[in-house]
Parts: sequence; C-alpha cells; structure tokens
Amino acid sequence: MNDDLQTCKMNFTTCQRISFDFSGKFLPPVYILVFIIGLVANGWGLKSLLHNWKKLGNVNVFVLNLGLADILYLLTVPFVVVYYLMKSKWIFGEAFCKITRFCFNVNLYGSIGFLTCISVYRYLAIVHPMRVMGRITVKHSVTISALVWTIAGVLSLPDMFYPKHRDRDTLKCYDTTSDNHVEEYLKYSLGWTVSGFCIPLLITLGCYGHVIVLVCRTNTIDKVLKQKSLRLLFILILLFSVCYIPYHVLKNLNLWARVLTKQGKCRGWFNGVYIARQISRGLVCLNSALNPLVYLHGHEDVNALLRRLLQRVRRMFIGG
Repeated sequence: MNDDLQTCKMNFTTCQRISFDFSGKFLPPVYILVFIIGLVANGWGLKSLLHNWKKLGNVNVFVLNLGLADILYLLTVPFVVVYYLMKSKWIFGEAFCKITRFCFNVNLYGSIGFLTCISVYRYLAIVHPMRVMGRITVKHSVTISALVWTIAGVLSLPDMFYPKHRDRDTLKCYDTTSDNHVEEYLKYSLGWTVSGFCIPLLITLGCYGHVIVLVCRTNTIDKVLKQKSLRLLFILILLFSVCYIPYHVLKNLNLWARVLTKQGKCRGWFNGVYIARQISRGLVCLNSALNPLVYLHGHEDVNALLRRLLQRVRRMFIGG
C-alpha cells in the first residue's frame, strides 16, 4: 500500500533515481494470486481442520486462529489491488487505509505468534510428553490464543497513529509513514521487529533445534510423530526464510535509507533496497497462502487429498 520511498522524491535530486514504478507493476499480480490461492487454501484447510478436530488435539485452536488471521487480511487485499491499479491513488479514505494496514500487521504478527505456539506445543509433546499429558487443555489454548491476538494488536496499534499519506494528500496510503516522521518510525519499527519477530523466531528455533537433536539421538519416538514434526519444521523454515525474514530486514533497511536521504546523504544501494523491499512485501503476503500447509501437515491422507484436488483442477480445464 505504500510506495515507500516515494515521499522522499524531492530529496533525490542529487541521488540515483529510485524506480518507484516497480511496485505498481510487481505487487498487483502478486496480491491477486495470493487472494485467490489464499481464500481457496484457507477454506479447504479450515474444512479439513474441522473434520479432524479431535485428531489434531489442542494445537487445533492455534491452527484455527491462524486461519482466521489469514482471512482477516485476505478480505482487505482487493482494496490494495485497486490502489495499485489506479497508480497509487487511494479512494477509500484515510481511516480505511489505516484499518487495512492494521489488518495486515495483525495477520503478520498474529501468524508468527500462532506458529510459535504450535512449535512450543509440538516441542512439549515430543520432549516432555509425560509432564504435559493431561495438563494442557483446550481452555489453556484459547487463553493463549487471546493473548497472541492482544499482543499482535498492541504491537500494531501505534502504527495507526502515524500519517499514512503525504501532507494534505489523502490519495496515498503508505505502509509505513510520511517522510516527516520517518526517524521516529524507524525506532518504532526496530522495536516492533525485535518484539514481534526476533523473539518468536528464537523461541521457534530453540524448540525445533532441541526436537531435531532428540529425534536424531532417540529411536523410541514414534515414526509418525517424527515425520509430522520434521514436516512441520520444513514448513516453518519455508515461512520464516521466504516470508518473514526478508520482509523485516528490508523494511528497516528501506526506512534507514529514507532517513539518510532526508539528511541529504546518498548511497548507491538505495535503489536496490527499494526494489528488494517491494519484492519482500509480495513475499510476506504469501504467508496467507502458505499457512494452510500447517493445517494439513498432520493430516495422514494429505498426499491423497492433494492428488484429488489436482485431478479436479485438471478436469475443470480439460473438460471432464
């Protein structure tokens, strides 16, 4: 929703020109693809979750909330697509711009939080099965889920108080803020990154690092449980490495570039960071399409389900 460095155009008279048109060409098709795949995948995933509710155990509460977070965000995507198709003109009002940004951030940090909870639960089930057996109930999972929603909302709320448009220009909808507040926003963004991303990442890595060591050393762990755990680990690595890590690194680098630009300093990497930042914005949205893999990783017949789905798609295009 933001052309990011676009608010700094006037400061680039002596710097290399930033390719602001890139986001308008790259993001709309990505968002459209994520919207279609995300709705289908989350709908299918939630249906599978409800059918296997008892089989999945207490983790299903987190998985359900993960799906709700995705749907919350996906419902705002068409408005963002319209924004870019209209060459970065926001016609839905400043308040809805901030609401749309808020939904994205709550989805992002809610997703990271729920994935972390799933990792901790899986860790406890494998490493400390006797200690937690019967002690962790659905009520605990619901309470923790409410806490994750609250933390994601609290972390995202200050973002709504930063201007999302250029001064006296309500036709813009930036995903960070205007150039006048970029220094303060960079400090907020760094704190946000540490608390909302780095800490959950370290917890997830710690849990699965211990799980992998235990799985490799012990032969008494059930083979099915081992396979499910390794499959979930692969999914989490995929989500964090493709969606989350590039987004946070490049977001803060891009904000730093804006701060330097405002100070009249030019660097050769500004344009490359801006373009990479736009790509990372497209990638982070993929989490809404990839998260349903978490729903299905514990499904014993997931491969059969995928084959049936592909067969249906093939029949639709071939015509029977």
